[in-house]
Amino acid sequence: MNYKAVPFEQRIKDNVKNYGMDHLYQIDAIAECMKALHALSGLEVLLTERHGEKVVSVGNFAGFTPDVVGEPGRKIRVYGRTIAHLYAKNDGVALEKKEEAENLLDAFSHMLSHWGEEAYLHRETAIYADELEDKVGVKHVQTARGENEDALTGVFNKVYFEERMRVIDRAEVVPVAVINFNINDWKYVNDRFGDEESDRLIRTIADILKQEKKPDYVIGRVDGDVFNVLIPMAEDGEAEDYCWRVKRACQTFEDEILAPSVACGLVYKRNVEEMLADKLPDAEYEMFNNKFEIKNAPGYRERLEKKK
Repeated sequence: MNYKAVPFEQRIKDNVKNYGMDHLYQIDAIAECMKALHALSGLEVLLTERHGEKVVSVGNFAGFTPDVVGEPGRKIRVYGRTIAHLYAKNDGVALEKKEEAENLLDAFSHMLSHWGEEAYLHRETAIYADELEDKVGVKHVQTARGENEDALTGVFNKVYFEERMRVIDRAEVVPVAVINFNINDWKYVNDRFGDEESDRLIRTIADILKQEKKPDYVIGRVDGDVFNVLIPMAEDGEAEDYCWRVKRACQTFEDEILAPSVACGLVYKRNVEEMLADKLPDAEYEMFNNKFEIKNAPGYRERLEKKK
């Protein structure tokens, strides 16, 4: 289906069929919640995909085959479509606690549905907005975009990047990968070759960051030679792979003058009560550790000073 041709409300109804548990949830976090539920109530709990494939099991479910049609357990639904099934055994629950345990299960299944809808809406909104901007191309969209962009690089400026951070915080999306990129030896290029080449270095790094990103990545130039990147609902290894691809693209960049290189610091926001602004200093700290390693690595100075 061509989603550019349908209203957003219709897209939300239709596209959920393409999502599974791993697209919408941090499975490790759900497993921890299920373990806590078991410890608190004695319930044994099993979470499956919509077709019955096991996702997380806490307790003894040996020999149990989920029947998602005849006995579907508690359905986890996202925008009207079943995304998962929650099964429970209460054999280990005291008789007087069984009603309380059932209430806990109801609350947990409701929470899973809520988490799924928030994550789904965030992803679809980001993708749809990019598609709509590409399709419409009218002046008022271009003007609004210009107010939010850094003039030199075309990525978000610092003010708008910080606004996007607050939006993601309010949406309670986790996990969020927080990455700090710093251009290595930008001042060396500026001192040796002047403003024109040092600006070209900044644009080159920005182009690489944009080239390697996915549609829902948020990139901002927050200082002269500093970029921050947010990856909402980052999958396992996704942010690490992005950093690796950016560094590889820098290393393989061929130019008579420029030898682009970046130091990278990566941390995660995993708790909805955390604020992204509070994670930025941690990412910067990791970046400085990485910068020390890079600038002391064999061959770094030779590549940087190749243009005599």
